[in-house]
Amino acid sequence: MWLWPGQALYVGPSLQLDIHSGAVSCLAVGVDAEFTVEPEHGPRQRARTALVAARVRHRIVAGGSRMAFCYLDPASARERACHRMMRGGPDVARDHEHEAELVRLAASLEGDVPIPDARRWLDLAGPDGLAGSRDPRIRRAADRLAGPAGQRLAAKELAAEAGLSVSAFLRLFRAETGTTFRRYRLWARMLRAATLLETWPDLSTAAVESGFASPSHFSSAFHAMFGLRPSALFSQRVAISVAGRPEPITRK
Repeated sequence: MWLWPGQALYVGPSLQLDIHSGAVSCLAVGVDAEFTVEPEHGPRQRARTALVAARVRHRIVAGGSRMAFCYLDPASARERACHRMMRGGPDVARDHEHEAELVRLAASLEGDVPIPDARRWLDLAGPDGLAGSRDPRIRRAADRLAGPAGQRLAAKELAAEAGLSVSAFLRLFRAETGTTFRRYRLWARMLRAATLLETWPDLSTAAVESGFASPSHFSSAFHAMFGLRPSALFSQRVAISVAGRPEPITRK
């Protein structure tokens, strides 16, 4: 697992995912076979690459043993660029224009791969810095939420910084990102919990420090967002690399 501010990439066992609804967009890649996207509302789709928008309830049924899941910050140009390189509707898009290369590179990503190499995969999935970035007020708010103290920021505070009323800020945030402020902040808390695993002794402690009310709150939110319990993910060896840190850590 590789982590950047606002974004994350997982490559590993395909896992048995329940129906779930992501807080941010997710680019799914079948490393060794096609998979099926099963939206709660809409037809099933077979794909090797698929971008599922935030808040779309769905399940992914893997056809092979390994998958890549890339969670893209919806306040970034990267997420918008990824969508432009695929075909399909706003809820589920398919067939990334660099699909073959994304599959090939994902197959080479192991736990000891340094984060700059994983960043090359991320840049291929959705180049950053392209035209069409989000409203700068929402970009600044998202950056604040991704910061060390961002998990406890309230919409009222960020709205004031943006020079907007709370209702206008919440409407603009949703229009610009495709997700709600509350769900984006939940995503920021998830990323914060993952980055704290290097210094905190257990996941429960990291979760509470990241702004979750309790370990059970974290577990239920994790299941709703990713389709599995955190215990199912961390029951296997998971190497975590965080941007700006020299060495990955391995959770056993």
